[in-house]
Amino acid sequence: MLIRLNSLDDPEAQDERGVYLTVCGVSAEMGDDGQVGRGNRASGLITPGRPMSLEATAGKNPVAHVGKIYNVAAMRIAAAIHERLPAAASVSVQLLSSIGMPIDRPQLASVEIAPAAGLTAAVRAQARDITDEHLERIGEITDLVLAGKARLF
Repeated sequence: MLIRLNSLDDPEAQDERGVYLTVCGVSAEMGDDGQVGRGNRASGLITPGRPMSLEATAGKNPVAHVGKIYNVAAMRIAAAIHERLPAAASVSVQLLSSIGMPIDRPQLASVEIAPAAGLTAAVRAQARDITDEHLERIGEITDLVLAGKARLF
């Protein structure tokens, strides 16, 4: 098991990028505490009975904010799996980032499929392939957001 602590710290750096220290352990004390509203989910829905992100995407940087990018990517992956696999009655995708890691390599990419009939190994493999295709092209998300072609709320 690999454990990373303060993975962005660089004690050798000679500028402000060196070590990230806060009193309470979160970025809120540094002015990174804005609110954009509970209803501004990427899906446009508040779904307490189903998986959802608490991340509000409005106003976030479409180049570097992993919450915005992963929300859009997860919605697009789920839609693609649902469209391309008739066996998938319902699809839920969750992506988990890891600080300091490339955005196209999430720590976890979880795909849950509620099958119309049965979930076969072939359907699983197809869903994995679709997910991999989207993660390989995750850089396109920024362009889609900037062009107004990605659903954000």
